Amino acid sequence: MLHAVPFGYQVKQLPVAVAGGADLNIRALLDRQQFYDPLGEAEAAGISEACWPLFGQIWPSSQKLADLMQSYDLAGRRVLEIGCGLALASMVIHRRLGDITASDCHPLTEQFLTANLQLNTLPKLKYCTGNWGRINDDLGEFDLIIGSDVLYERGHPEVLAAFIDQHAAATAEILIIDPNRSNRSAFHKQMALRGFSLHETMLTQALNDGSAYRGRLLQYLR
Repeated sequence: MLHAVPFGYQVKQLPVAVAGGADLNIRALLDRQQFYDPLGEAEAAGISEACWPLFGQIWPSSQKLADLMQSYDLAGRRVLEIGCGLALASMVIHRRLGDITASDCHPLTEQFLTANLQLNTLPKLKYCTGNWGRINDDLGEFDLIIGSDVLYERGHPEVLAAFIDQHAAATAEILIIDPNRSNRSAFHKQMALRGFSLHETMLTQALNDGSAYRGRLLQYLR
């Protein structure tokens, strides 16, 4: 039986194309107006009402990251997806039998991940809460850390760079798909302070549905 929809929410189910792989069947929030929080979980997690539904949307950059992970070298690497939302990239890695842990600070993320694993006939995937501004003792260290569209707030560069520094192995690779956010330069500086070198690749190829996309692949190495 498919995992129940969280009480108070409306959802939709749709296929998401993955370059070079089978489509993913994804349960997402119906729209960006979905907010129901009688227990005050949003405030406890530090998430505003306006940002609360964002985790449950399918974003263009997350589709680009999923495409990249369909063929990326994962051999012997512990991988962490940060701010995973609906965890498209994590699910691609998981069905490739990669060692992936999905993480997000949103209280509903794990419920949606469970449902989407069921929709795609995939076994349980490792998930941990990953709140960039707090201590996350359960996470550990990773050889490859990935994320998509994670620099959309002004305060993100510093807290995210610190989080990555804490959870990246001594030798590590970081991959961020960024849709040309204005906070990118500040993030570069924060990562450089922590010993990471940068290589940028422009991304201009359309999404699999033909929609235009403009962004960058940010690769950091240490």
